[in-house]
Amino acid sequence: MPRPRVPHNFIVQRTQRLTDHLIRVHLGGPGFDTFQPNAFTDSYVKLQFPGPDGDTVRTYTVRSIDPAAREIAIDFVYHGDEGVAGPWAAAAQPGDPLTLNGPGGAYAPRPDADWHLLAGDDSALPAIAVACAALPADATGRVFVEVGSPADELEFDHPAGVTVTWLHRGDAAPGEQLVAAVTAEPWREGRVQVFIHGEAQAVMHGLRPYIRKERGVPADSASISGYWRLGRTEEGFRSWKRELAETEGEPVGGRGRR
Repeated sequence: MPRPRVPHNFIVQRTQRLTDHLIRVHLGGPGFDTFQPNAFTDSYVKLQFPGPDGDTVRTYTVRSIDPAAREIAIDFVYHGDEGVAGPWAAAAQPGDPLTLNGPGGAYAPRPDADWHLLAGDDSALPAIAVACAALPADATGRVFVEVGSPADELEFDHPAGVTVTWLHRGDAAPGEQLVAAVTAEPWREGRVQVFIHGEAQAVMHGLRPYIRKERGVPADSASISGYWRLGRTEEGFRSWKRELAETEGEPVGGRGRR
């Protein structure tokens, strides 16, 4: 029987400006009593932002859970007035309420993988960081993260055998450098587990065919989907996903972040 969707009523405790374009919001209060963590490293929640026409829902990864402090943390990409969630995070103050549902999730590193490939843009950085922290100490693999500039890099823990490469987008299209880097990387022998998320056009058309068809990675070892779509709100992104699923004849996953 599916778990009932119980809303969790959190309160902003504090915020941190991690980089020019990344804000971490720590949430506590009564919502922590009803929030039940899961075992997925891409654990995500549906945030409800009140508006004049009703709630606007946006989906974000849980960056960390601190049982001692009774808090969860969520990282928001911020680009000025763009979108709904980023501006909210930039203006958030201690005591502000935020209701959310979840968590959901579908991915966690598998201990039987010979190596790991993780790739994504700013929106996938929280999930990639959590996954790297969960890898065994002797894990090997490659991580590619595309961000706007060197100022947007954010160090995170990872095993010594996992190499992290930062890609700086600059004026290039979102995902362009990510696609080029992943497809140019020498392919390793052995069983790989893949996690690739980010701008949907780049991920679904530029990288999923390469991973699934050219490299032959089976579906149960490949978590690949778009987190957002350039030029579309989350509502428009959902429509795009439905159209793509109908065209390809299989679910495409993903969740909007704007």
